[in-house]
Amino acid sequence: MPTTEPPPPFTDPDLDLEARLDDLLGRMTLEEKAAQTLHEAPAIARLGVPAYNWWNEALHGVARAGVATVFPQAIGLAAMFDPARLRRVAEVIAVEGRAKHHESARRGERGYYQGLTFWSPNVNIYRDPRWGRGHETYGECPWLTGELGVAFVEGLQGDDEAYLHTAACAKHYAVHSGPEGLRHEFDAEVNEQDLHETYLPAFRRLVVDAGVESVMGAYNRVNGEPACAHPGLMRLLREEWGFEGHFLSDCWAIRDFHEKHRVTATAPESAALAVRMGCDLNCGCTYVHLLDAAGQGLVSEAEIDACVRRLMRTRLRLGAFDPPERVPYAATPYDRNDCAEHAAVSLDATRASLVLLRNDGTLPLEPGETKRLAVIGPNAAATKELLANYHGTPSRTVTVLDGLRSAFGPAGAEVRYTAGCTHDGEDVVSCVVNAHPAETIALAEWAEAAVVVLGLHAGMEGEQGDAGNADASGDRRDVALPEIQLRTLRRVLDTGTPTVVVLVHGGPVTLGGLEHRCAAIVDAFYPGPHAGTAVAEVLTGALNPAGRLPMTYPRGVEDLPAFEDYAMARRTYRFAEGAAEPLYPFGFGLGYSRFAYDGLSAEWNDGGGLRVSATVRNVGDRFGEEVAQLYVQLPTTDGRNPGPQLRGVKRLSLEPGASQSMTFEVPASELRRYTATGWSQLNGPYRVFVGGSQPDPRSVELMGVAPLSVTLDLKR
Repeated sequence: MPTTEPPPPFTDPDLDLEARLDDLLGRMTLEEKAAQTLHEAPAIARLGVPAYNWWNEALHGVARAGVATVFPQAIGLAAMFDPARLRRVAEVIAVEGRAKHHESARRGERGYYQGLTFWSPNVNIYRDPRWGRGHETYGECPWLTGELGVAFVEGLQGDDEAYLHTAACAKHYAVHSGPEGLRHEFDAEVNEQDLHETYLPAFRRLVVDAGVESVMGAYNRVNGEPACAHPGLMRLLREEWGFEGHFLSDCWAIRDFHEKHRVTATAPESAALAVRMGCDLNCGCTYVHLLDAAGQGLVSEAEIDACVRRLMRTRLRLGAFDPPERVPYAATPYDRNDCAEHAAVSLDATRASLVLLRNDGTLPLEPGETKRLAVIGPNAAATKELLANYHGTPSRTVTVLDGLRSAFGPAGAEVRYTAGCTHDGEDVVSCVVNAHPAETIALAEWAEAAVVVLGLHAGMEGEQGDAGNADASGDRRDVALPEIQLRTLRRVLDTGTPTVVVLVHGGPVTLGGLEHRCAAIVDAFYPGPHAGTAVAEVLTGALNPAGRLPMTYPRGVEDLPAFEDYAMARRTYRFAEGAAEPLYPFGFGLGYSRFAYDGLSAEWNDGGGLRVSATVRNVGDRFGEEVAQLYVQLPTTDGRNPGPQLRGVKRLSLEPGASQSMTFEVPASELRRYTATGWSQLNGPYRVFVGGSQPDPRSVELMGVAPLSVTLDLKR
């Protein structure tokens, strides 16, 4: 009788993981190994290894794979200032990623955007508001970016000891934030203090504290070395931080080695350099030259093995070769995708992300008292403009106009609408009129209140090649809204009708000096498909807004250093000394309640960290959420000294008159400076601030109250 060979050991889920990898690699030829280092990894039919495409995205929902739950863009998720909420968002994304993957695999589909390796989150620091991809990040603060990035990774990857729910990716390692048009040949020059205190901390947090499964390198060079084959950055990642996952290039970044950076002469040399430095996966096609490189003696089979081993370890941790009944996530049914429960999580995130920047008392508008409401602006009836980039397809979208009609219409109000103008004044065809002054003015004069919905879209700010502003390659040349939108706003304001502005955008925008003439300003970022519901709730008072800005809003680009300059001097709230006063500061946001702080105390703990306590009370007459913020001013070093830095956040829900005590634990590792001798906790004064904003003069001016403060000395 014919005998049946036993299944190979690498398919045995009871076997030790490393033993499984030993068996698998021992069965593969060099040609098969080299092919597995490309993002489109082919099947190895003789071993029963299915094809796998590593390329997938989940920045704010499963992206580019059909209908899925879509959340606010990352910068809006950061505005929640709420790691727990963000983790819940990521858990939903992981469930939908599993549902989509298994349904696709059952039907024999293993292509782009169908895998379980999500190239998210983007934890680059949004150092300059002109960067087109800044809205993909969690803002300008390394500490907040690290906190939120850890929450997102933990939500994506799950907490099973043996299996990953999905595999997250920290990108783009490490000094990367524009200009987009230069990214393929640019050398980001950065000093050691800025490198370690600003550009690296979030990546370290994701590796050390969250166990992120993969790290993606950047396109540019860093101090002369290409980021995807940087000996210093790779040594830090693998040896100091203990990263055990796989490293991948940004797409076609390896090709830049010889075509743009000129650090190699040929494609085989580029492939060999990247593999020798530990870049395991090539998004792109340069690794098709690996066999040639091996034949030339530029790279060894052992070096290729090291890459393939890390890649296959990830696939094993995802359960790729195991029976479905052994993988806790493999039975996720497809109807978990885009379900009502997940829609509720998305709506909650949108609600939590909205930031009230200005209110002269006009808000909230009572639907029963406002009988004539004008809704004006190019983003008022927008749908795709609400989604930013790297997004899925929502099954239903509530525009701002939809939301206001639903909120005011049943109360007897008449809601009228006009776009007023296009986004940037560009005609689709030559005969299209791009502004409607007469209609705008007539509608504003008719109304008792006007809601003007302005802003940007992903064609105006984004990634090189994706955004439509070819002259800036996705970046922005100005922080002010396009003049055609500002003219439309002036026309409305000139009628004297109380005007509420709603901003839909990614990067910071200004209103060209018209802010003080607006009755109120609500910052919605790219709020996702539930925009209209949440915005209407804020405008009517059904929702008390509590979002906070994760980014400083400058008054103009003339207040900024050169875009190409990666030094942190005069950048972000941390290095604001010597910079112009911002329009709106990092951490700022208003609401309809007032909160008072008292009882601040701080003490050193046994490990050299801080234990800080305070009490916050809702002294307003509405239920609301407060974002309590802890900042610490560290002692001066021999280098530049940043101002007070965020080191703690607690988002609290309080009824009128209710109070809550809170305690922050700040570890010693977050109280260090990077000096000429490396990381150290310095002796000297540590000033601690706790309140509803940072302690800078502009925040105090806008909030009308300063945070509490106390100073402790450290002497050792």
